[in-house]
Amino acid sequence: MSETGKTMTYGIAAVLLLLLAFLTAPGKITPDAFLDRGEPFFPEFTNPNAATTLEVIEFGEETAAARPFKVTFKEGKWTIPSHHNYPADGKDRLAETAAGIIGTKKDDFRSNNVADHEACRVIDPLDETITSLKGRGKRVTIRGESDQILADLIIGNKPEGRDNLRFVRLPGQKRVYLSRMDIDISTKFEDWIERDLLQVDQSDIEQVILKDYSINELTGTVNQRDVIILDKTDEGWKANRMSSNQEVDSTKMNDLLRAIDELSIVGVRPKPTGLSRSLTGSKGGMEISQADVLSLRSKGYYFARDGNLLSNEGELQARTTDGVIYTLRLGEILYGTGQAVTAGTDSSEDKEGGPGENRYLFITTSFDPSRFRQPAEPRNTDFLTKSEEDWTDADRKNKELKDKHDEWRQKVEKGQELSDQLNARFADWYYVISSTSFDKIHLKRSDVVKTKEN
Repeated sequence: MSETGKTMTYGIAAVLLLLLAFLTAPGKITPDAFLDRGEPFFPEFTNPNAATTLEVIEFGEETAAARPFKVTFKEGKWTIPSHHNYPADGKDRLAETAAGIIGTKKDDFRSNNVADHEACRVIDPLDETITSLKGRGKRVTIRGESDQILADLIIGNKPEGRDNLRFVRLPGQKRVYLSRMDIDISTKFEDWIERDLLQVDQSDIEQVILKDYSINELTGTVNQRDVIILDKTDEGWKANRMSSNQEVDSTKMNDLLRAIDELSIVGVRPKPTGLSRSLTGSKGGMEISQADVLSLRSKGYYFARDGNLLSNEGELQARTTDGVIYTLRLGEILYGTGQAVTAGTDSSEDKEGGPGENRYLFITTSFDPSRFRQPAEPRNTDFLTKSEEDWTDADRKNKELKDKHDEWRQKVEKGQELSDQLNARFADWYYVISSTSFDKIHLKRSDVVKTKEN
């Protein structure tokens, strides 16, 4: 063979070896896999305020079922559909979450192999074709107007030693990416609602009444054990029927006021429609069915013969400087955990399954105008038609009386409006509070009144 022939043979062999090496190289790492590195996942989603719905779906391995959580804007208000359309006051959290999704990029390529999905924990929690309960991620979907999908991705776990990164996969695609994610995508009910339930400052509370009673559920009779009336004075708090050697425990009283101020809920249930209507002052009055009465009783609430609503664990009333009186009726134990507590289901409601670490709470408000003594009205308002330099002494006196009367009327209107707003907010719901919160407000005389120290 000539030298030229040998050279050509060697050249062809080299090309074949290069081709063989390329074809047999690991398929996991290819140049094409890195072409979109650094690009945003959703380049057309740029305005976080365009988001009107956030849906997060997690998978419970212990229940082998997907757990959906949704916040949506509908009919002019933000609500949580999974919790009976309870108002979602944390709408700013949605915009923050959307902004975080907008900033999420394909920072690095990890795998193009379906077999890696379980280890990366990016299996779709809604995928019923996969029998494995492990390796399912958190699917986050953001929609805009007309239910348009703005973003949809599956977030997996963190790679070892790289806490600022997450495995991420788009539904329907095999490719897994590493992405820097600095967002808190919460599915906790309490993170999306108004935490300040009563909207009262403890410094504004001037009277607390603890009604210590119980109900015989068989006979409907009330066992009134005690009524503790605690009044705020210039010298401190005083209780009714205290002996000369007793005083209100200031530490326990401050703890009680703080518990009222910081009262938060862990769940909600809708009230019967007729009951809600009566509490909001809607026309039609009290219209509740026998089924509604049974629902009330299952939560620890009973109507007395005089029509007053009672609770099987007594009541607490807090009166504020605005003249608003909050009535907290403490109800039955609620068993269960998770969404069985926060929202309730047919299978979990009112059944002794799981720990009894929560209680029902029924809240109403009223306004007491006697909190503000009505001042005398002016004899006439002729001064309104005169210039100030033409006022007589009587005009000036009438002006002073009118100013005081206007100030009184404004306080009364403000207090009544606040009570109406709060009542409208509370009217539709039974609330659920933790046993810890219950213990802090469910007190007896011995809990707040002590013997004076010598």
